[in-house]
Amino acid sequence: MIKALVIDDERYAREELVDLLHETGDVEVIGECSNAIEALKKINQLKPDAIFLDIQMPQITGIEMLSMLDPETMPKVVFVTAYDEYALKAFEDNAFDYLLKPVEPCRLNKTIKRLRKEFQPTDFSPIVSDMLELIPCTGHNRILLLSPAEIETAYSDLSGVHVVGKNTNATTQLTLKILEEKTPLIRCHRQYLIHPQAIREIRLLENGLAEITTVHNYQVPVSRRYLKELKDRFGLC
Repeated sequence: MIKALVIDDERYAREELVDLLHETGDVEVIGECSNAIEALKKINQLKPDAIFLDIQMPQITGIEMLSMLDPETMPKVVFVTAYDEYALKAFEDNAFDYLLKPVEPCRLNKTIKRLRKEFQPTDFSPIVSDMLELIPCTGHNRILLLSPAEIETAYSDLSGVHVVGKNTNATTQLTLKILEEKTPLIRCHRQYLIHPQAIREIRLLENGLAEITTVHNYQVPVSRRYLKELKDRFGLC
């Protein structure tokens, strides 16, 4: 059985697609999401084989969400959209598949047949942005969309990945690897990233270690492995 996640902000469209997937007999729908932030969390938790992803969603579109997924672990992505066939031609070479709303059972069956044959990551790099403009986060019963410029440091622990700034302490479903690759944050420790413009002081410690103090007085550790890179970056001896 193909484990699938359905992501669409329209409830009835979501429910209709779930019913059609069940009818194929080859798909187990393991979750439904109404927005990209919820979807990122469930993708990390449930590890679906495929996601059926609406393009036009509020705040974060389906294509923007793709840029937040790790290409090495991302599931197969099938766009489900109301765009006409001419608009889709720009993406034909990049998506695993596209379904037009309203989804036709015969067309869906062709997609499922292809999914059964191949479960390898699809290269979406030609259509996704190299850098993230917004970081989706949660905290204090809120959904936050933060600019990377607002983040002084990010770190991981057993409870997840956290981002910290002047007035912010929130959790994100993005990995440190994605934040390092797609934001200005740089690695200073295996579990920590730092925004270069947020560094106020680098204090050298014993045994080749160091500690960063940010402009808003957060303390961030620096490991021996990354201290030399920091020194070279800022022209320090």
